[in-house]
Amino acid sequence: MDKNVIQLDNITKTYIVGETEVRALRGVTYAIKEGEFLAILGASGSGKSTMMNIIGCLDKPTSGRYLLDGDDISKFDKNRLARTRNKKIGFVFQTFNLLARTTALENTELPLLYSNVPGKERTQRALASLAAVGLKGREHHKTNQLSGGEQQRVAIARALLNNPSLILADEPTGNLDSKTSEEIMAIFTNLNKEKGITIVMVTHEHDIGAYANKRIIMKDGQIIKEETN
Repeated sequence: MDKNVIQLDNITKTYIVGETEVRALRGVTYAIKEGEFLAILGASGSGKSTMMNIIGCLDKPTSGRYLLDGDDISKFDKNRLARTRNKKIGFVFQTFNLLARTTALENTELPLLYSNVPGKERTQRALASLAAVGLKGREHHKTNQLSGGEQQRVAIARALLNNPSLILADEPTGNLDSKTSEEIMAIFTNLNKEKGITIVMVTHEHDIGAYANKRIIMKDGQIIKEETN
């Protein structure tokens, strides 16, 4: 666990809203090592979602340098960014982002739909991914037949499909009750400990953040505190 997967060097992000400059990140420098489970905490507007978007190659910093596995992301064009996201990063969102009226299996297969993976292999990989999150036997249930917790499990299965080295989870328990939240966090903990997947999670809930082995607290676009278990 000595290799830096993520290296942020003096990252700033400024948005122009009308005639106002909004400084979402103000010189963030931080490194995340391979196999770590990091929680980013902070109030709304603290910069945690902006930081997550930059780490996930969904947005570029205004200034500063971001290295992902040693590669300078600022030098990537849109196609290479898209390939990097697809190959290295699995995303899990608060709102699940599943397609309605489709099955758990179909939703899980989505990342491979536009790749050269044959249909049979695609299905086998999706079935294995669903089994890994405890959904064996629920593969052919449609989205509206699944509970919130099951829908989030499908989202995690989908994130795992390309065997990513990094999972980014944005408020993954935000729409779930406390018991279901515990079950989802147990899956993340297992993925981190058993498979060695690096996990970066944004949350505003300190009890959820406690599952991570490292936490950073953000305020006004800066990291103000780091905590380690």
